[in-house]
Amino acid sequence: MASDDPHLRVDPDAIVRSETYEINAPAEIVWAILTDLPKYPEWNPFCVACESTLEMGAPVNMTLKDYTNPREFFDKAGALVPNVEYVCAFDPPHMLSWQMGWSEAWPYPARRDQVIEKLGPDRCSYYSTDAFLGENGIHVMRFAGAWVKRAFDDSGVALKARAEAMHKASL
Repeated sequence: MASDDPHLRVDPDAIVRSETYEINAPAEIVWAILTDLPKYPEWNPFCVACESTLEMGAPVNMTLKDYTNPREFFDKAGALVPNVEYVCAFDPPHMLSWQMGWSEAWPYPARRDQVIEKLGPDRCSYYSTDAFLGENGIHVMRFAGAWVKRAFDDSGVALKARAEAMHKASL
């Protein structure tokens, strides 16, 4: 993820990391859930719609639940926000990543990594990071870090529940 471009510089203080979720299901099941984008509305509380070919460089068109308001407000209001990022890593069943590049019109680049680590044949772990890049990254972190972490943690809990249910049903 390191870059010589100052607009894409990584500041360790501007990276959000979800909790790590140990999942009692094979990594391949978790990967299948993450890459089955049309089914996101069935389980993902943050990214409630997602569309992409998942080819390198392809757009990832998302509809995100607005997590900028306190929990008691967004649960009732349910505001939705469109977001487009671009696939930058696709390494089955280990990593799925997308990013938003820097431009003068939008000087807030970021990269999201979703990481699956095998812990055994029927166990794995999952976590997600969002690196807010460049000279504005720390400002984005101060504004958005807490709600992004909450959104990623909610998604991690939901992913764990779905993967474990699917694995149990397959036994």
